[in-house]
Amino acid sequence: MFDLDNWSEIWAALSSNKLRTLVTAFGVFWGIFMLMLLLGSGKGLENGISAGFEGEAKNSFFIWTRRTTKPYRGLPAGRSFDMNNGDAEAVQHLVPEVAVVSPRNQLGGFRGGNNVTRDGKAGGFNVMGDYPQIRDVMSIPVPEGRFLDPFDIQDRRKVAVIGNRVQEILYEPGEEAIGSYLRINGVDFKVVGVTVPMQQGEDAQSEAETIYIPFTTFQRAFNYGDTVGWLTLTSQPEIRASVAQEKVLALLKDRHRVDPEDDRAFGSWNTEDEYLKVLGLFAGIRLLVWIVGIGTLAAGVIGVSNIMLIVVKERTPEIGLRRAIGATPFSITRQVLLEAMALTALAGYVGLLAGIGVIEAARVALLEAGQDLQMFQNPSVSLDDALLALAVLIVAGGLAGLIPARRAVGISPMEALRA
Repeated sequence: MFDLDNWSEIWAALSSNKLRTLVTAFGVFWGIFMLMLLLGSGKGLENGISAGFEGEAKNSFFIWTRRTTKPYRGLPAGRSFDMNNGDAEAVQHLVPEVAVVSPRNQLGGFRGGNNVTRDGKAGGFNVMGDYPQIRDVMSIPVPEGRFLDPFDIQDRRKVAVIGNRVQEILYEPGEEAIGSYLRINGVDFKVVGVTVPMQQGEDAQSEAETIYIPFTTFQRAFNYGDTVGWLTLTSQPEIRASVAQEKVLALLKDRHRVDPEDDRAFGSWNTEDEYLKVLGLFAGIRLLVWIVGIGTLAAGVIGVSNIMLIVVKERTPEIGLRRAIGATPFSITRQVLLEAMALTALAGYVGLLAGIGVIEAARVALLEAGQDLQMFQNPSVSLDDALLALAVLIVAGGLAGLIPARRAVGISPMEALRA
């Protein structure tokens, strides 16, 4: 395999017709180059989509109420209703599949903006009534001060944790926010913490413009009674979120006299189901990328095989002479296979490096340009993919030389010498 004379002969054979060798090698180069580009671009897309799930528990789900669509127990269809504090307690105690239950309220309803003032400055921000357990469902970093704690809930303290965008709008640059007061719908709250968003894009902007206050304080200060806007929950680690969700919905339907078959009375969102769909989608994309890439590579390999057939035909007298002086079929086969594999491996390796280089250059360019592309982030090719591509190259080179090698071995020494 590492005989210097063999490799010298291979180099002489490949360099004897440089143009033909380069054109043939380009097919293999282009195939592996495109495979790397497709893999890197697919990974960038996967990273972008997966980033949307960062900062949120993958086994979380959310439930809210809507209008009923079926009559039940003497109650008409089209009835509206609200969840209450007792629902959250019932779920926590009666559904063992649930790990975390965190009721939430939002002032002004979903995506509602509220007038918040401080020292003559004002802004419209999201005001959320939350329990400390909300941080078990979604990541809320608090680099300054603290987040809500159980004593805030128990004592109904008028404290608030504000997003960094709220601080930018209501405070002067460099002004300390911790310990200051701001007014929400005429009620004063003391700022005890400042949060920063983990997500990007519109979600990041929404988080940066959010104010968190204790759930119990929210209900009393804004006359919500014991109304709960929606439940934020997570399943136990070993339990699928969809299983826990079904149990919770069944309990809530029974408590609010909703037909068990009325699937529109409650709205829900299951992060785990959506995340699994995304994983399945990208598994399919990766498979498609490999099919397309290998198909493109196969076109180049076929070109190598055809050229090797031509080379074998041109070298018929040489092969016949070698057979006549005692060369074994194995040595002839090895020589042809090594030539095909050398050409394929060299062209493929250059294509692999070029593809990875382009992907890396694109990644660095995006970082330096500061582009916030939510759907495309950090394109790259993993080491496993690169090694697998190299393995494909080796196999492809062997296949490219197999038919020409068999043709060479089948040449009769007498006919070859006569030719």
